[in-house]
Amino acid sequence: MKIFIVGIGMEGKSTLTSEACEAIRQSEILIGAERMTLPFTDLKKPVYNSFSTDDIFKILSGTQYGTAAVLMSGDCGFFSGAKKLADKLRGYDVSIISGISSPVYFINKLGKSWERCKFISLHGREANIAVNVLQNEQCFFLLGGKHTAGNICRILTDYGLGKCMVWAGCDLGYPTEKIISGRADEINCEEITRLSVVYTENETPQKYIPGGIDDESFIREKIPMTKAEVRAIAVSKLEIARDEICWDIGCGTGSVSVEMALRCSSGRVISFDQKEEAVELTKKNCQKFSCDNVSVIHCGLPELPDNTELPVPDKVFIGGSGGKLKDIIALVFEKNPKAKLVIAAVTLETLNSAVSTLEENGAEPDIVQIAVTRTKKAGSSTMLTALNPVFIIKGQRK
Repeated sequence: MKIFIVGIGMEGKSTLTSEACEAIRQSEILIGAERMTLPFTDLKKPVYNSFSTDDIFKILSGTQYGTAAVLMSGDCGFFSGAKKLADKLRGYDVSIISGISSPVYFINKLGKSWERCKFISLHGREANIAVNVLQNEQCFFLLGGKHTAGNICRILTDYGLGKCMVWAGCDLGYPTEKIISGRADEINCEEITRLSVVYTENETPQKYIPGGIDDESFIREKIPMTKAEVRAIAVSKLEIARDEICWDIGCGTGSVSVEMALRCSSGRVISFDQKEEAVELTKKNCQKFSCDNVSVIHCGLPELPDNTELPVPDKVFIGGSGGKLKDIIALVFEKNPKAKLVIAAVTLETLNSAVSTLEENGAEPDIVQIAVTRTKKAGSSTMLTALNPVFIIKGQRK
């Protein structure tokens, strides 16, 4: 049996490539969501409406026809179900035919180039909005589920990016197509509620990922914070990848949470603190630094609020343990035996506890002690001001 997986572009007629048109013409049956198959009812071919991979597989494996076309919206290579279906159909004669994707259609319609664009799908999934717009001159969001164009604009405004330009569109390629534009803090996107897309431009994107952000840049209040020099070394030792899940335990002001979040723009940071003031302060600093990929939980690990499900951590920073360091380390390794931990210790007791607990859990400790001395002006002289020494302990199972 010959199976074509066909990207039909936007509405299926005007954006259909000649190769896709020929594949549909050759096929004896058509399969796809009703919105995909509707433009081809005039061909008088048998049609099966479904977008479920398992349903499509059952239809194809049970049919007596020799050729079939499975119709997908847009391009099969852009956040499409084509890959999952092709994997399911291994052993069949399958050809994947590209279509015109929504960013190609939409951004071209706006008269803009898109070679520097960051693409993010929010269709039925969680993702990060503000932090991606912060770090990229151009972003394209494929929306779905709870995420609407209006929701995108509200998040950008709340996280200090309200002056960024936004273009929102829905029903692309159809007679009911609608496109609106404006600044995120001014545009009214409430009417763009159906399956839609959003393109953003930030004229002043973050050119590099900052490390050791100046302490005075954070909202401080009276909550202890991990100082810039310690933070720079601790976060660098975690070697955070762009899509990883990070935990910040004893988040305090949220300074470490922010630096983690800027590094995992496609991942997530879960911050914990047992002090309500610290939880609120961390939220404020995450908003100030446009980090909407941080979730703050008011609790002291290892205890958790009822029905709280935590994503498995890849990287963990422990800045405060409330005297429960052994239990916290045990919890981390229970969640992910390969997790990498960095612990900041200001007392010898905490250092000893961290080292012994890591060793008990099969992780060899790597210890650095840093003593930072800053300068400050005193009249015409420059004085030296020493900060408390800090031990930074890294641990990961082999």
